Amino acid sequence: MNIAVRSLLVLALLTGMILNAALPAWAQLGPILSRGQTLYVPAYSHTYQGPRSRPYQLTVMLSIRNTDLRRALTITSVEYFNSEGKLVRSQIKEPIRLPAMGTKEFLVEQNDLTGGSGANFIVRWRASEPINAPIVETVMVGSSAGQGISFTGPAREIAE
Repeated sequence: MNIAVRSLLVLALLTGMILNAALPAWAQLGPILSRGQTLYVPAYSHTYQGPRSRPYQLTVMLSIRNTDLRRALTITSVEYFNSEGKLVRSQIKEPIRLPAMGTKEFLVEQNDLTGGSGANFIVRWRASEPINAPIVETVMVGSSAGQGISFTGPAREIAE
């Protein structure tokens, strides 16, 4: 981004013309710090293929990555919901401490049909002081009859 555009964005922010949340990610100034969030993460346990829209089963990996260089966070809940919005299962029984720069993954196997194409996770985390918000996303992977597919689904904050 050139200096003139950046200067205009800073001026607009200072004068209250634009809210930081309304800016695209590349234009936000500095890291996002938080003491905790509730995140919605899409999890496509299948998608569709072919002219008859046949289900194509996928393995789903939920990845929670602590991006803070110095401080831990606590994952307080990870819930898996199906396409109808019904809770399928809680992925953890008690909070999990995730150290600085640590990663925790949760897997939904390819043969698990409980979620559907509209499955999702709700992830809640907290920290004792403001830290860099973690990167939370799903990675969906599938292969069948010599075909393969993979894609990611980013988390969206729904509450702090």
